[in-house]
Amino acid sequence: MNKEDFFINEFVKNNKQDRFIGDDAAVIGKDVYSMDAFFENVHFKREWFSLKQIAAKAMLVNISDAIVMNAIPKYALLSVAIPKSFSFNDLEELASGFKKVAKKYNIKIIGGDTISNEKLDISITIISHTENAIYRTGTKLNDLVCYTGSLGTCKEDLETLQNGGKVSSKSKFIKPKLRAEFFYEIAPYINSALDISDGLFFELERLSKANKIDFEFLYNIPKEQACSGEEYEILFTYSQKNEKIIKKIAKKHKINLNTFAKAVEGEFKCLCSKHHF
Repeated sequence: MNKEDFFINEFVKNNKQDRFIGDDAAVIGKDVYSMDAFFENVHFKREWFSLKQIAAKAMLVNISDAIVMNAIPKYALLSVAIPKSFSFNDLEELASGFKKVAKKYNIKIIGGDTISNEKLDISITIISHTENAIYRTGTKLNDLVCYTGSLGTCKEDLETLQNGGKVSSKSKFIKPKLRAEFFYEIAPYINSALDISDGLFFELERLSKANKIDFEFLYNIPKEQACSGEEYEILFTYSQKNEKIIKKIAKKHKINLNTFAKAVEGEFKCLCSKHHF
């Protein structure tokens, strides 16, 4: 067990509220609460992004959690630690990134907190609404396992940036592509879901733990794709009887689907290099 899992477990063991912990967001009634941190020198370096891009990505990665819970984001609370060196123009640019994404997803920014700091650190809480939440649990034996889009480019782009290079502003590492309309439409036909934030194999291990299952792979997935984090593609499982309608919805939204495994008995362990503490 890594330190992240150990720390989370401190709030789960012997706790009647543990049913709220362990998914992409906490569901209480029809309200859904998610929070993500986006910290300088942990999740990004300032030279990689404009301030507007930093704020936008901080919002998008949090909204991604709401989407895969089948929830519609409604409100946001922002906590921002701001370097003393920031000018008023810097603050205006940073705010514009938050506001642009909030406007696109019809989210109201209703408050939060700001402090002075040596570096830029952002934490965002998204409050969403759902009529029928989708959880990581729910996978059934013989379910097919699928992810959207393509994997690997974010790992490549991160390595380019770490080596002093530049990447396109259209890179998914800079601006995650969320597939909200597609997901909301397939939600009635799937059994479980989560977003690929830490890499496909990391998420499969989470799915394995949540459902006590293993995976029978239908084809080989290269390590460069399987271990690529920051992708924010959607990983989901479904019964084979729903495959035709899911593919039809994907075609409608021009989403590439990759059905790569089947849920079987056993346990799956991620063999990618650990990047949590």
